[in-house]
Order: sequence, then C-alpha cells, then structure tokens
Amino acid sequence: MHESPITLTVRQARQFLLSKHGLLGEHRFAGKQGALAFARQVGCIQYDPIDVCGKNSELVLQSRVQGFTKTMLDELLYTDRALVDYPDKNLSIVPTEDWPYFERDREISRQNAERYPEMRTLTQQVRTHIEANGVVCSDDIRLDGEIEWWSPIHWSSGSKASRAALEHMYATGELVVHHKKGARKYYDIAERHIPAEILHTPEPFPDDFEHRKWRVLRRIGAIGLLWDRPSDAWLHIWDLKSPERNEIFRQLLLEEKIFPVAVEGIKCPLYCRSEDLPLVPEILKKPRLKPRCELIAPLDNLMWDRKLIKALFDFDYMWEIYTPAHKRKFGYYVLPLLCGETFAGRVEAVVDRKTKTLVVKNVWYENDTKQTQKLQTALDNCLKRFAKFNDCETIETA
Repeated sequence: MHESPITLTVRQARQFLLSKHGLLGEHRFAGKQGALAFARQVGCIQYDPIDVCGKNSELVLQSRVQGFTKTMLDELLYTDRALVDYPDKNLSIVPTEDWPYFERDREISRQNAERYPEMRTLTQQVRTHIEANGVVCSDDIRLDGEIEWWSPIHWSSGSKASRAALEHMYATGELVVHHKKGARKYYDIAERHIPAEILHTPEPFPDDFEHRKWRVLRRIGAIGLLWDRPSDAWLHIWDLKSPERNEIFRQLLLEEKIFPVAVEGIKCPLYCRSEDLPLVPEILKKPRLKPRCELIAPLDNLMWDRKLIKALFDFDYMWEIYTPAHKRKFGYYVLPLLCGETFAGRVEAVVDRKTKTLVVKNVWYENDTKQTQKLQTALDNCLKRFAKFNDCETIETA
C-alpha cells in the first residue's frame, strides 16, 4: 500500500484533474498522434451523432489537442484504423487494440440471436450482399418487415429488418463501422479492417467479475479522480451493483492499482490510478500552470460524474438537450466554459454551415465570475479557435 495517504486541497485536486486531461498548462497533446495518445490515455471517448457545433467526440479532442481537426479523427478511425467505433460507455470510440476486451458483449449478442430465429436469415442476406457489393448502410439493403430484438448495445421495439440485421452484426463484431456520413453509419466485414492478431485474441478475463474490475479501473483512469459511489461514470458496465463495486475497489487498492486521495472538504475519498501518481508531487510543488480557456464537450470524460464536478468545481452542469424547451434553464446544446482552474460559465454556439458562421447565441457566466477584460480576451481567442475548428470564417453574436 502507499506509504501515507494523499491529501490535496480542492484547488490541488482541480489542478491534478485538469493536468491529467491536458486542460491546464502548456498543451500535452498535439496533432493526430496527440489525439491518439489522449484516446489511449482515457481508453474511451463517448460518441454522440448530434452535430450542432461539432460532435461530442470531436469536441472532446478539440479542447485538449493543439491543432486538432475533425479530419484527424476520421483518419484515425477509418484510414489508420488505430481507433474503432464500439460501445464502452454507451456509444464510444476506443483504441483498436482494446477490441478483445469487449468479447463478452459480443458473445452475449451472439447468444441472444438464438431468441430471434429470423435474425439468422437476415444476417446471411446481409453477409451475401456485402461480399458481393461491398460497404453498406441500412438504406442499401432491402429486407422486408420489422423486427423486435435486443443486444447489449441496442434494443428496438420495431426496427427495419435491414437496420436490425446490421446493428446485430455490429454488436457481435462481425461488422465494423467502415465510415460515417453525418450520423449515418456504413458497415463492412470486421476482418477486412481489424488485424487478425487483435480480432482473434481470446477474451482476456476468466470471469465476469474480473471483466467488470477491468472496466471500473478503466473508468477511474478515464476521469482521473473518482469515488466509490453510484455514478453515471459506470454506465454500460452491466450488472455492476454497489456491493460488487465496493469489493472491486477493495481489491484494486490491495493490488495498488488505485490509491486513495483525500480532498479537503469532501467526505468521500477519491481514487486515482497508480499510473497517475507522478502528477501528485508536481501539483504539490505549487506550480504556476498556464491557464487556458476551452469549451468542454457535454459528454466529456471530465463531466461524466456531475456530482463530482459540483464538489470539486462548484459547477452545476446538466446537458439539457432532452429537457423540454420550456423547462430549460439555458439552452439546447450548451458547452461548459473552462477558464484556468474554474468553470467560468457556459456557452451556446451554433454553426451556420451555409454562411460558414459561428453564431454565439448566448454566454452565461457563473455568479462568482468576474467579467474582466482579461477574461473577455481569453474567451474571444477561444471562440476564434472554435470557429476555425468548425471551418467558420466569421463569428456572430446573437
């Protein structure tokens, strides 16, 4: 065990977390290889197809990776095949080398197909079509009827047969996403794009408990600091109940894969991965870290546990995209505004693609944020970078 407990002030905990994510100080990640390095560090970047001012995965990377462009992510996914679309925390992007770790989900999907005998016929038709014609989306295949079906990554009470078959084959790992056009996915046979030594590596864990243990450790690393409490950070770790989660934390502590971090003013201990311990002495030296001003994605790894963000940053954030318009406090697609070590407010920005204009609909500052000229300049520069990221030539304030 670690010789003595790690104790941090709230400010030091913030610095630790932001430094881990490459959101404080000089950029730790740059260019396409920086994007890949960050994806490998966190293990999983959540994907969402909605594109108001960039898709969630693109927004995550633009805030951390110097010079990031959307083309870089497409190349990593669909040219280099260093990353792959596959569910982890819901729909996600994960490093391709992690493919074997999700074999359990794929096997469950295969077994589940036995409950839907018509699925066997549908998948055979899809397979034949792809072998003859190549990459497909659901509109390319005409299969009659609808089907109700379930898998660990998808459930539908009435999907078109073609879409259901493609999604099922994606869930079982027979197909991968070849590319996307907007939100539409095009599929191809997995063995054409994933190296055989990865594709055929057997399940690494002997049982479900060890698998969930790996996933819990992965989520702790994806955020940086996390507690042993119910949290959205555990989404898509199937059948993870509190007693088992407690036991997983106990074992990870004994194995020194995680270490407790006491943060002043927070009753519940936080935990970090052993790989991140070198950040602690750096933070304790009271470094003068260069502040940055960044727009943070709504489903950013940093925001997965909103109660933790409230405890550490005193920032209460809710993604209101599914909140009825008349009940929203802010807006449809609002991004947290990180300035230095604090969340200064939130920004609603929309891309007008016809005019190549970034429309800043509103900026809401937190009550304790001092609206100085320095802050305004930092925000202006942030919005200029954000406009460039979205291929916008002008910025308009609504």
